[in-house]
Amino acid sequence: MRSYDLTPFYRSTVGFDRLFSLLDQVTSDGSPGYPPYNIERTGENAYRISVAVSGFSQAELSIVAKENTLTIKGEKSANENSGNGSEVLYRGIASRAFERVFQLADFVQVKNASLENGLLHVDLVREIPEAKKPRSIPIGGEKAPQVVDGSAKVAA
Repeated sequence: MRSYDLTPFYRSTVGFDRLFSLLDQVTSDGSPGYPPYNIERTGENAYRISVAVSGFSQAELSIVAKENTLTIKGEKSANENSGNGSEVLYRGIASRAFERVFQLADFVQVKNASLENGLLHVDLVREIPEAKKPRSIPIGGEKAPQVVDGSAKVAA
């Protein structure tokens, strides 16, 4: 059984903290690693998941993003032989169906997906809403506090 140490990723990524925790749990169970994938950080708040899907066409792949879950599925058609009259004598290229599920952090959205050279690339961006971003509060002691409520008037 393989054991992966994912602790370097905890220090260098933003937005995938829960993902790496779940990967630790999954790999400890000895689950299969098909298809292989990479997770890259392409910017300060941008990520890319690349999944090796050689032999699959765009029609045989589906990507679904729901809440904080990204699901990538691949299903090959049941056609054993091609339409040109040939028959397969030995099948060494895997054509099995797969499903990869990724848990995404809060505010991570799927921006784009592309299929090139047998790799499915899914681009993700972490967009934090303005209300959740930290803001600077100026410290001012020169002005007297202003009364908001009109009932506290000072007698002259």
